[in-house]
Amino acid sequence: MKEALLYEKTGDGKVQCFLCSHRCQIAPGKRGICTVRENIDGTLYSLVYGKVIAEHVDPIEKKPLFNFHPGSKSYSIATVGCNFRCLHCQNSDISQYPVKQQVIPGDEITPEQVVEAAEMAGCRSISYTYTEPTIFFEFAYDCAKLAREKGIKNVFVSNGYTTPEATRIIAPYLDANNIDLKGDDNFYKKLCGAKLQPVLDTIKLMKELGVWVELTTLIIPTYNDSEDFLKWTAGFIKSVSADIPWHVTQFYPTYKLLDQPRTPVKTLRMARDIGLKTGLKYVYEGNVPGEGGENTYCHSCGEVLIERVGYSLGAIKIKNSKCIKCGTGVSGVGMP
Repeated sequence: MKEALLYEKTGDGKVQCFLCSHRCQIAPGKRGICTVRENIDGTLYSLVYGKVIAEHVDPIEKKPLFNFHPGSKSYSIATVGCNFRCLHCQNSDISQYPVKQQVIPGDEITPEQVVEAAEMAGCRSISYTYTEPTIFFEFAYDCAKLAREKGIKNVFVSNGYTTPEATRIIAPYLDANNIDLKGDDNFYKKLCGAKLQPVLDTIKLMKELGVWVELTTLIIPTYNDSEDFLKWTAGFIKSVSADIPWHVTQFYPTYKLLDQPRTPVKTLRMARDIGLKTGLKYVYEGNVPGEGGENTYCHSCGEVLIERVGYSLGAIKIKNSKCIKCGTGVSGVGMP
């Protein structure tokens, strides 16, 4: 265990956590909504510090990050736990594990060992992913500081529920963040046990603080596939920055949301068209390899700049971060 960051004692042995936007008030002997931060005798502890449940070397495209060091490898880690209760969680076996079990599984590992493993694997970055990285913030923060010293980039794959206080602490060490923009406020309340506005605030603040941001919307039939919602989403993204890539991704039935079919490709195509017509420069279709929507196109002349099939890259027609054909600049970090 490690004493948590971002909390205060409120009297009578209670504490209030300021790590995520639930801002849990936690009585002695109880845990927050994330189930991995516990009030022990009036002190808040992280129960998952250094207890890694998953370690993999992934292509950066899996995060998904398409305009951030394309073709590179990312050392990806997670602990158990999450501050959301998404009915469609693809990693529910680890994200929701502490909800049902009191024990916290995971291999004991230090930040130094994480960074060394990333170096040995030839990874350009470390990704804090699979579950919500905010809930293992202390460990991610210590890893990120060491990684920065070694010239290794840091990536969050996040639900965006980080408080402004936590965002400002991690941002100096965070290079990129793929944030889910899941649905409208009703969607968040019904499917995730959360609210929309804190996510919008995090997106804007991350961008303001210089973190490279990409957004993902998993499009679920009947839940968030309306033209009105997709137009609103594209408009919000453009209001922050037209350079933010938007990944519109195919849903498949999983966990507790088994009553809907896979998202039709035509729906993803509609969402992509809406994004481009709104003025977004980069809109990608996810989970449908080979359909062409995963490619990076020049937003000026339409040239295919990076060909993709799944996580594999084909021809790259970018030089010095510019389209080879027309010379238009290509937004991103670490672009060819």
